[in-house]
Amino acid sequence: MRFCLWAVILCIATVPLAAQEGTSSTTIRVNVHLVNLFVNVTDAHGAVVGGLQKEDFSLTEDHVPQKIAVFERQSEMPLAILLAIDTSGSVHKDLPLEQKAARHFAHALMRPVDQMGLIEFSSDVREVVPFTNQVGRIDRGLENLRMGPATALYDAVYLSAQNLMGRSGRKVLVLISDGGNTVNGVDYAKALEQALRSEVMVYSIIDVPIAASAGRDLGGEHAMITLSEETGGKYYYAEGMDMEKAFDQISDDLRTQYLLGYYPVHRVADGAFRRVEVSVKAPEGTGYNVRHRTGYYTTNPRETQSLPR
Repeated sequence: MRFCLWAVILCIATVPLAAQEGTSSTTIRVNVHLVNLFVNVTDAHGAVVGGLQKEDFSLTEDHVPQKIAVFERQSEMPLAILLAIDTSGSVHKDLPLEQKAARHFAHALMRPVDQMGLIEFSSDVREVVPFTNQVGRIDRGLENLRMGPATALYDAVYLSAQNLMGRSGRKVLVLISDGGNTVNGVDYAKALEQALRSEVMVYSIIDVPIAASAGRDLGGEHAMITLSEETGGKYYYAEGMDMEKAFDQISDDLRTQYLLGYYPVHRVADGAFRRVEVSVKAPEGTGYNVRHRTGYYTTNPRETQSLPR
């Protein structure tokens, strides 16, 4: 039997049981929810740790040990990537560098099975290019970004997560901003919850216009960092020419992910958040850094919201 590895799977198994008397039978329907986790492992120096086996990993859900049912040393699952670029005035000076780096990223990473979309956000959030596997469309979209006066950062995260929710494979949001949210809309908590519900990995590229500026939004930077840490992504500080290097590191990160899948011991769809922890056996005297999303919600909300075009 081969497991379907291209999504978090909800399988409905029908099991007939013969009755003790007569020829009638009873049917029991069992919901089996396979939870997929994408895990990155690095050593104390930040180098990728490859070649680990399933037996090297331990996994718990709400402190209850779980049995790993699916394991891949390097996930080949298709990618659904949404590029979300801040086009507000505060990052205007670096926009040409962001466009160049994003174009390089798309050409270097995209495979025929992958999909990429592009949105921009300033005073509001706008879909520039819907999901496509044609990098030429991404190129043209990057050349047609529009500037705006404000920054709807949390709206962008929330709507991007909604847009990624129905996609198959690994769902990735690459968020490029200086971290300032200046629009009264979705708040940080709601944006984070939606990212976790949609099982989206957030990779934040923090573009700091002036590092020593008295007006620098440290709260916004912290929000982008936490979004990445909670969802199993990663954050990078990029200034000027470092932008392309940040994109290259994201590309490397996505190529070196382990896939762990398990069927929760307690399968109760009550809408609650389940906290997941993964540990890895390391040689004595060394330590590994293990990165993955912190957990998942047992059900997804029915509400959907589309991106304005």
